Amino acid sequence: MKATGIVRRIDDLGRVVIPKEIRRTMRIREGDPLEIYTDRDGEVIFKKYSPMGELGSFVGELAEALSRTAGLSCAICDRDAVIAAAGGAKKDVFEKTIGADFEALMEQRHIYEHHGSDQSVSMSGNDPYHVIVAAPIITEGDVSGCVAFLSEDAGTEANEVETKLSQTAASFLSRQMTM
Repeated sequence: MKATGIVRRIDDLGRVVIPKEIRRTMRIREGDPLEIYTDRDGEVIFKKYSPMGELGSFVGELAEALSRTAGLSCAICDRDAVIAAAGGAKKDVFEKTIGADFEALMEQRHIYEHHGSDQSVSMSGNDPYHVIVAAPIITEGDVSGCVAFLSEDAGTEANEVETKLSQTAASFLSRQMTM
């Protein structure tokens, strides 16, 4: 654990303000859920809660099945990082933080399909894979993640099969998180 040197007081309602610099660095937005942990030494630890992370190995198996069916790499992410990946891109994107361009793509709340003349988008901004199709996972009105197919070739275009697969998987994961 890393000390920041910042000290905050608890108010009369038990609230603590997390400094803006820390919220920005840790990508904590207004309304984001935080999980609270304690340990025997009296430490209180706040951790960003990812409902997608609760699905555990299930998302990894889904990514594997999607990748085999489409013949492309597949990545499933929450709002911050890739939580499951399959295919050739797995070692390059798994557990990597998503880039600003991909985050903006998710926030548009519609399925993205890459066409040859479009500028390509990568998951993290510095990996060699290009997003072919991306379907946002929308849970209770909020974007909670994304299902994406990736290719090393920036010229690979989206087709109906990948679009329908990603859309179906995103819809399915959305329902799993509301159960």
